[in-house]
Amino acid sequence: MSTTTAKAATAKEAHIKEYLGTPTDLKADKVKAVAGGLSEVLADVFALYIKTKNFHWHMSGRHFRDYHLLLDEQSQQIFAMTDPMAERARKIGGTTLHSVGEIARKTKISDNDALYVTPEDMLAELREDNLTLTKRLRAVHAIASDAGDVATTSLIENWIDETERRTWFLFESTRPVFGHNE
Repeated sequence: MSTTTAKAATAKEAHIKEYLGTPTDLKADKVKAVAGGLSEVLADVFALYIKTKNFHWHMSGRHFRDYHLLLDEQSQQIFAMTDPMAERARKIGGTTLHSVGEIARKTKISDNDALYVTPEDMLAELREDNLTLTKRLRAVHAIASDAGDVATTSLIENWIDETERRTWFLFESTRPVFGHNE
């Protein structure tokens, strides 16, 4: 990094701290790590919300009503995570997502733009996406724990539990035979 670039980055951070910095007893490097982790997971949450709603809107088949309602319930639960997650980053003096482009750059949840996806494939894909989200939540939990940020770890523990429940429901909905696991 050149001296000019380094000075510009330092000036930018000072500007953000002056106007958006919230007092906290957490160390600045820990705030940056926790807020950065929360932003990455928030990108996944927004992407998973849109994908879940997409599949909800485009569900078809003989189990339409059950799956349609399941995905509507799950999308509401996923969306309910967004504001507390973003606000948590701000409460500790960090920043959060700013745009759809930033979401696209940070998410690990892949898009599905297919015109038709079978109901079984929809549920299986969402199951895997929820597993991905769980892994990302666990990683941010470790960062927050290392920072001594018990409030963030507490929130994340609840989000992990909710995500594991969604994964469980999606798994059970895609089992080919009662009592049989693939």
